[in-house]
Amino acid sequence: MAEIGLFEAMHTARSLRRFKPDPVPDDVITKVLDAAIRAPSGSNQQSWEFVIVKDAAQRKKIGAVYQKGGAILKALYTDRVKPEHMSEDTYKKLMASAYYLIDHMADAPVLLIACLKQVPMAGAPPKLPPEVAAAMKSQARISGSSIYPAVQNIILACRGLGLGTVLTTIHTFFEDEVKQILGLPPEVQTYALMPIGYPQGKFGPIKRRPVSEVAYLDKYGQHWKS
Repeated sequence: MAEIGLFEAMHTARSLRRFKPDPVPDDVITKVLDAAIRAPSGSNQQSWEFVIVKDAAQRKKIGAVYQKGGAILKALYTDRVKPEHMSEDTYKKLMASAYYLIDHMADAPVLLIACLKQVPMAGAPPKLPPEVAAAMKSQARISGSSIYPAVQNIILACRGLGLGTVLTTIHTFFEDEVKQILGLPPEVQTYALMPIGYPQGKFGPIKRRPVSEVAYLDKYGQHWKS
């Protein structure tokens, strides 16, 4: 297939959750993974690891865990207020698509689990000033910065190769079960579960709130004029 430009990929890589049963060739998945490892990584640790699940029995096990997580998600979303920028019809389509995936995760021909491996510090931990020690508490919050850029590269690579995918995380409600299914060691944590396949739906365009609403110049409240 003809290649598309970077900005076209970014503007049309919709979240797609319905897939054809057609298998995805291994060399295509290799291209996706090779794009993933070109992403930035904190201190260039490259501590990411990716598990590609193709076996139907394994996909079924992961799908069952995702379905359990989906039950929690549905409970959390019972009284959720629709975002102001979305029409009622768009919101209903979004929720219908998300709920479809809860019951059909195992139907995707490929499941990709993006992980990070904890890298132990060499030697004894340094004695830190109190203010630095307090700041270090935010490390758990920002740890995803070393894996989510790779996940975005996966999304863009899939778009460029005609594949659909979506970033999901509700499997983490039962992450220990997922880790057991995949045989992950304790030091490896999962950050994303991404179904991949040739989509039944269409790509883009992606609608978003305008830049002028979400970007500011010099300080919060001074909207960027685009």
